[in-house]
Amino acid sequence: MTAPEVLCQSANCPNGNPPSRLECPTCHKLGIQGSFFCGQECFKAGCESPHKVIHNIATPGTQLNDAKNGTFNPFPNFTYSGDIRPVYPLSPKRSVPDHIPRPDYVNDGIPTSENRRMGHPPRILNAEEIEKMRKVCKLSREVLDIAASHIRPGITTDELDEIVHQACIERNAYPSPLNYRRFPKSFCTSVNEVICHGIPDQRKLQEGDIVNLDVSLFHDGFHGDLNETYPVGQIDEDSKKLIRTTRKCLDEAIKQCKPGALIRDLGKTIEPIARANGCSVVKTYTGHGINELFHCSPNVPHYAKNKAVGTMKAGMCFTIEPMINLGGNWDEVHWPDNWTATTVDGKRSAQFEETLLITETGVEVLTAGQPRDL
Repeated sequence: MTAPEVLCQSANCPNGNPPSRLECPTCHKLGIQGSFFCGQECFKAGCESPHKVIHNIATPGTQLNDAKNGTFNPFPNFTYSGDIRPVYPLSPKRSVPDHIPRPDYVNDGIPTSENRRMGHPPRILNAEEIEKMRKVCKLSREVLDIAASHIRPGITTDELDEIVHQACIERNAYPSPLNYRRFPKSFCTSVNEVICHGIPDQRKLQEGDIVNLDVSLFHDGFHGDLNETYPVGQIDEDSKKLIRTTRKCLDEAIKQCKPGALIRDLGKTIEPIARANGCSVVKTYTGHGINELFHCSPNVPHYAKNKAVGTMKAGMCFTIEPMINLGGNWDEVHWPDNWTATTVDGKRSAQFEETLLITETGVEVLTAGQPRDL
């Protein structure tokens, strides 16, 4: 039987990830589908990517979640804090048409421009740049809303990733996360106890889950960034309270934004709301400046008594994106994929994010959407 035709799985395929028929022999023996490469060069390079994990640990009868579909847990010996498990193999890297402008990290995963500006003061955007930010943030909101409309029990997070990827391309935009510091997908999907940076994979969403969709676009030289947490079908009361609390944390923080306000004071608004509702604020991850760079100054912590430097000024763009955990433990543990962060106790976490512009009189929520009934 002729091998099925799929795109080259190499994350850095020099040929543009063409349809390929060279199958990984080890994966074939294990019944793992989808491991195809366009040539020996890409096959060898693929062994330095997450594909190497498959060779190292996948063995018949132990790691396979579904022998028929060839899905498996790539980290079977890892001590997970909750019930969520990664379901591999990841689908091949999605391609972006050549005519779409892209950021500088696309080929090697290194955000060179960000690294060069590390430690520099926040940029104050001019009128033309502000209009570009408004545009990309509007497009980012459209893509998030499209993805959210497909949430249902039974859909995989990888299928959501494909929806986001195509929606970006239709808007002549590049999905900012794709190969940013070698992130393998076009957006992040964080389910239940996953705090942030979940990698879309073959896991199907289940009735009662909560899922955060984190969408970022690069269009006309600027990035937009936002995320929201959604229920999958009917969810329990604790999850509803968590989502409402997280949204309130963000909304009340946004109300504090205006010229002259201190960045560090946002946490003084957020943390008391979380604590009053039996929740804790993640301290490791913060909001960030955003413009032609995906992440830059200012750094925006979400907890009280932080030492963030900076005063808000008209023309600054940044995100606020509190990550709120059920219970009193704010700390996190990372999966071996080097991206996925989960709560240490397996309790659920939620997040909401907006990209903001400080104006002469206050703040404009560039990624604002229609109010949701939470």
